[in-house]
Amino acid sequence: RCTGTPAASGVSAGSRKRHEADGNRLFPFRESARPGGDSGTGQVLRAASGETSVLIQRVITALVLIPPLLGLVWYAPTGAVYGVFAAAGLLMAWEWTGLMNLAARVLRLAFVAVVGLALVAGWFSPLRNAWLPGLLALACLWWVCAPVLFRGFPDNLHRRPLPVAVMAGLGLLLIVSTILALAWLHAQPNGPLRLLYVLFLVFCADTGAFLAGRSFGRHKLAPAISPGKTIEGALGGLLLCAAWSLTAGIYVFEVVGTQVWWLLGLSLLAAVASIIGDLVESMFKRLSGIKDSGHVLPGHGGILDRVDSILAAAPVMALGLASLGL
Repeated sequence: RCTGTPAASGVSAGSRKRHEADGNRLFPFRESARPGGDSGTGQVLRAASGETSVLIQRVITALVLIPPLLGLVWYAPTGAVYGVFAAAGLLMAWEWTGLMNLAARVLRLAFVAVVGLALVAGWFSPLRNAWLPGLLALACLWWVCAPVLFRGFPDNLHRRPLPVAVMAGLGLLLIVSTILALAWLHAQPNGPLRLLYVLFLVFCADTGAFLAGRSFGRHKLAPAISPGKTIEGALGGLLLCAAWSLTAGIYVFEVVGTQVWWLLGLSLLAAVASIIGDLVESMFKRLSGIKDSGHVLPGHGGILDRVDSILAAAPVMALGLASLGL
């Protein structure tokens, strides 16, 4: 007869504890599955929801900014294009001070002012056509030497960080040379198409790298700097850039014969430079301990996060086109 007590029901307290312990071993995630728990599935769903939200922000930002940019490049005179790009350059200068680890607001504003004065002086200089190739060559020299810093990162730059003065001079060089290079491209015959060709060349490098990396990526390109980038992705980006050069490039630059191959080689060189530019900015951000250079563009981060590749590709492309006479 059942009396309601453990002894009377034939189940001892000790055996009941053993039974519960066995159940815990068999179902170790039972507590997490409760309504108040945090299951692995819930974490995955929240991560996916966060990625979707960022993607939506990126798409909306692109839809808002791309039409005005295309209209500016296609319809506006070069002076107006330079003015808008120079304004973006000031935002880039502000974000660059974050990479320099400048805490004092007055110092950050001083650097922005210096960049602004350099952009104004560069545009109104009567000798601009004489010294611009040298400025572009100096910027290209930096992009050739920059990969040396990738080896041994981050220990090398932790032991011997770049001085603030060097970072300031580098930021001034890269921002001013890029804005002037973009304006030079726009001022050439068929200039709007030439400028759009370069911008979309960088887009091809990024898009091809993303798609190829997702599908075939196995070997890391620079794991200490940007763990998500792969060698296969970089090759995919270069392949898409080659296709862009052999289709749109032939039409835009009206090249024939051996000029086609010169343009192809230059476009691939600019694409490689764009990859280096992306890695350099990522390297400086890691040194500064920041994820994004700014928060101007929802879903994208800062201006520098979007134009780091253009900082390298534009001077290379402009100098190459001028040197080859294309």
